[in-house]
Amino acid sequence: MTFLKITIGQYYPSESIIHRTDPRMKILFLFLFIFGLFFSENFFGYMISAILLGIVIKLSTVPFIFILKGLKGFLFIILFTVIINMFFIESGRVIFEFYFFKLTSDGVWLSLQMICRLGFLTAASSLLTFTTSPIQLTHAIERILKPFSKIGVPAHDIAMMMTIAIRFIPTLIEEVEKIKKAQMARGANFAEKGIRKKANAFIPILVPLFVSAFRRADELAMAMEARCYRGDINRTSLNILKFKKIDYFALFFGILFIAVICFTNSDFFMKFILEDIF
Repeated sequence: MTFLKITIGQYYPSESIIHRTDPRMKILFLFLFIFGLFFSENFFGYMISAILLGIVIKLSTVPFIFILKGLKGFLFIILFTVIINMFFIESGRVIFEFYFFKLTSDGVWLSLQMICRLGFLTAASSLLTFTTSPIQLTHAIERILKPFSKIGVPAHDIAMMMTIAIRFIPTLIEEVEKIKKAQMARGANFAEKGIRKKANAFIPILVPLFVSAFRRADELAMAMEARCYRGDINRTSLNILKFKKIDYFALFFGILFIAVICFTNSDFFMKFILEDIF
């Protein structure tokens, strides 16, 4: 199985305990993990987040190299955010100064925080799609949004659009690679220097990509219409989602994770660490 640089939207088939977990609980656990991750204020919170993420990856049986490949696609965003925080935060103790660049202790700490947050967030999001098929993801989102349908929210339509968008991310990336290789075989040069020349070089890719995207969308619409798809009108599910014991365990550990993060942020914990241990 070949995986692209962008791993969000790809499914890794397996019979692991994470794959068997209810997709609604996996989405809820992801939100709890993100909340705890961005609520962390010190090293111990990020260390606990890393341990939890490592355990979930191990239980999922998804090769760790696939998770690392997913981080490559967001490396530029992570590095850009780190540089902004590192050299433009002026509070804290000055470590290094060169002209108008000033590296401070607060800037370094915020940069490390952003690396952990964005890296863990990308890995956790990729793991959700690795362990959840598009059909399961559609059912989960629809069931989560179902209570809001009473106030006019089109739960099924939103779930279908989100799932199709996520599903076609790797497909479009793969299409870009194919078009790029075809254009290079025709003599196109993508090694031009300068932003303007690079932008002009990618025009031969964008036009066929948009044509291919519209063609795929039209084929998908025709296929759905041929199967008499009418949204959620008189629609039933073959596999009905039901919570099992493993799902309640996942909810318990998600809530426990939030509680531990809150405890590590407390003054009592920091006082215990600084005074009683060090």
